[in-house]
Amino acid sequence: MVHQKEQKPVVHVASLVKKYRDSEKKAVDDISFDVFPGEFFAFLGPNGAGKTTTISILTTTLAKTSGVVMIGDFDMDKQQKEIRQSIGIVFQNPSLDANLTAEENIRLHVSLYGVYGYKPTFRMMPQEYKDKIAELAKILGMDREMFLQVKTFSGGMKRKLEIIRSLMHKPKVLFLDEPTQGLDAVSRRSLWTYLKKVHRDEGMTIFLTTHYIEEAEGADRVCIVNHGKILFNGTPDEMKDQMMDKYIIVDAEDRTALKADLASFVTENTDDGGLRIRFTENTPQAILSNIKVPLTVMDLHIPSLEEAYVNLVSNGKDSGEVC
Repeated sequence: MVHQKEQKPVVHVASLVKKYRDSEKKAVDDISFDVFPGEFFAFLGPNGAGKTTTISILTTTLAKTSGVVMIGDFDMDKQQKEIRQSIGIVFQNPSLDANLTAEENIRLHVSLYGVYGYKPTFRMMPQEYKDKIAELAKILGMDREMFLQVKTFSGGMKRKLEIIRSLMHKPKVLFLDEPTQGLDAVSRRSLWTYLKKVHRDEGMTIFLTTHYIEEAEGADRVCIVNHGKILFNGTPDEMKDQMMDKYIIVDAEDRTALKADLASFVTENTDDGGLRIRFTENTPQAILSNIKVPLTVMDLHIPSLEEAYVNLVSNGKDSGEVC
């Protein structure tokens, strides 16, 4: 795999600023980052952090105040039409016509994007278009619903339709703005199963914003924004290592013997009398291999991305970017 620094970014953002006319503060305050081809990039932050403003600028639905934005080889200032043709978007709020069928929504979309010329009926569309719809509908389990009106759909079905619509023109970057908001657990899992397959099989670049932090666990990189500024940009593991401790909690009936077994390690007393051993250089196995006394408690704590995210945002400290 080509190292990032040897690749040209598919999304390039430099010194991006957005200041709304009636606001004293900048919604986006001089941020810079790159997204590379084939990456799963998660752009995270609390409400009001600036992430929705940023993704709106990147998808050409909002004008920036200043800065540079490039999507592939296209400059946001000069080539917005070309950018729109090279990206796919699933918005937080559905953008479907409920009175049209699923297929009619897709047909209108691909004609507006110049992928296929508009025809008044499905039968008149090119065979390639028909095959692509059939393929995506089958994968997402929408074979039977493709010719039904959207107003009959559940929230999960509408999301799946938006995914199909956004992939019809094989975008270079798929922007997902809260793609699973309002979906039940089964629909969320089904949607992510397909998105991960697209990412893996097609090598598609995915740019995600979400409130479900666990959805970003599998990201190649996470970028955390708050108050319009970037707090962190790096891998999920780097974020967890910087913000959280990994540790083992152990206890035994003979605590004196336990402390003696662990004399070569730095230990801390827990509230209920056990011992906590943080590990960085030492592996859990290396620590446990020193313990001879029978244990009554052995708990291994590996922090989640959500724990690291909450810690970072709550502390509000700038950890510095990791590239």
